[in-house]
Amino acid sequence: MKAAVVYKKGELPKYTDFAEPIASNENEVLMTVKAVAITNLDKGIASGDHYSSEKDNQNGFVVGSDGIGILENGTKVYARGISGTIAEKALVEKNRMVVLPNEIDDAIAASMPNAVAGSAMALRFRAGIKHGETVLINGATGFTGQMAIQIAKHYGAKKIIVTGRNEKVFEKLKELGADVTISLKQDDASFISQLKEIHQETPIDIVIDYLWGHSAELIFSVLKGNGKFTNKTRYVSVGSMSGDTIQLSAQTLRSVDLQLSGSGLGSWTRDEVKLLFSEILPEMFLLASQNKLKVNIETVNLIDIEEKWNTEVADGKRLVVVI
Repeated sequence: MKAAVVYKKGELPKYTDFAEPIASNENEVLMTVKAVAITNLDKGIASGDHYSSEKDNQNGFVVGSDGIGILENGTKVYARGISGTIAEKALVEKNRMVVLPNEIDDAIAASMPNAVAGSAMALRFRAGIKHGETVLINGATGFTGQMAIQIAKHYGAKKIIVTGRNEKVFEKLKELGADVTISLKQDDASFISQLKEIHQETPIDIVIDYLWGHSAELIFSVLKGNGKFTNKTRYVSVGSMSGDTIQLSAQTLRSVDLQLSGSGLGSWTRDEVKLLFSEILPEMFLLASQNKLKVNIETVNLIDIEEKWNTEVADGKRLVVVI
């Protein structure tokens, strides 16, 4: 079969022949792959930078962690891969599979799961979002941030504040459900002043952070209390696009009712992952099939994988490999 194969971490995936995987137990089934999104997770694993990366394999490994495909009985599904998924065939897990609505486009469906997991899991399980709450999404101009806006609104957020550097997409973010946009291009004092005024008017209940780094430090400075009773804020770190470490004052932690947690691989419980596949993903696929959840994608063919792997897609698009 043809596949996108990495032989040495850090190198680009190569379009080449690779042995077709063979199921070894009753929980494994073979899927004919139709579409796979290229995510930051997949790039991190391929480069060896992600904490879940394995050691180099001299025989090479197929990249891709999930995908959309057809089972032998003709059922169209989204599934997690046991073998790499950017290939003509992939082994997938029976218990990590979602049957798709017939109406949904393969490439659109492929673009969604990573972003849904990166937003819905944080909102529902780490933040425990309730109807009528105010949500701040730090770094909302990317694909997952745009998904988070729509899911926060779907889950009942009354007010959604978003930050980002790509001001060109701010109007689009408002169309998706954002109420207030804050530019990260402005100076620190202006950013703090703008966010502090919003926080005083409608206290921030939840922060979903895809950036971390300096912008997180600024947000914590806004949340810092002055000895009076404070609104409880649940702060969830999902990504670190602006840096992996920050300086966090102990005074901030003592001065505000703050719940600080992370959402990602390894932090979710088995029950939460089961709900991702049994409830959350099916609901989101259905919304997308009804055009109630919108995504912005760009497609490439498998044969062009090496050339397109590092393509910088603009304005929050997601790159999807069509097979």
